Amino acid sequence: MAINTDKNSYTIIFAIVMVLVVGSILAGLAQGLKPLVDANKRFEKQQNILYAMGINDNAGAGDVEFISTDKVEDVFNKAITKQYVIEGDKVTEDAKAYMIDIKKEETKAKDPNYTRKLPLFEGEKDGNPIYVIPIRGKGLWDAIWGFVAVDKSMIIQGVYFDHKGETPGLGAEIKQRYFMDDFTGEHVLNDSGAFKGVTVAKGNADPKNEEKKDNEVDAIAGATITGDGVTAMIKKDLAMYVPYFKTLKN
Repeated sequence: MAINTDKNSYTIIFAIVMVLVVGSILAGLAQGLKPLVDANKRFEKQQNILYAMGINDNAGAGDVEFISTDKVEDVFNKAITKQYVIEGDKVTEDAKAYMIDIKKEETKAKDPNYTRKLPLFEGEKDGNPIYVIPIRGKGLWDAIWGFVAVDKSMIIQGVYFDHKGETPGLGAEIKQRYFMDDFTGEHVLNDSGAFKGVTVAKGNADPKNEEKKDNEVDAIAGATITGDGVTAMIKKDLAMYVPYFKTLKN
């Protein structure tokens, strides 16, 4: 059977041209959408920080509602009075500290010659300074992260947690109001002032979470590994900020 090589050649050339054209269009779209994607990431982080501070659009008892994206940047700029970057003993103000990627910083810190950058956000609550600390860890299936708001004594004023792939109805419950609210008022330092963190405790003897100095909150049923991940990221990441908070008491 004869093969029309000219026709086949034209078909291949046309296919290659189409791939190049489509690729160019997609690249152009991606580049054009980048400012919008970056803005959405910025808004989301601002919403999370504000939520941990107790600034949100919650109406009902179980709501988890953020400040809307059309308002969040203005609210954030008013609520957050200072942003810091902590590098070892050096603390500097930086208005873009909230854009620091703590996952990348953790990776860089594996190099013993690298000093990790720790972002910290200062605002005000009831006339007193409040500080928001970003944290990141691992749940059962993938990454978990959050923001913890504390006062000068590192007593928790609010939190926000999120996850990438935890199980609905189990580990995914860390972003539900009933779980996050349990952390408010919890101490991360013990009575002697040493850092202890907060443990998500299975079989906690304080199911109503009335005792705020036990360094524990009640676990989510059936989500032990995710709860352990929350415990670990709080202890791992908040501990790095203790030296700074000790300076605030002087």
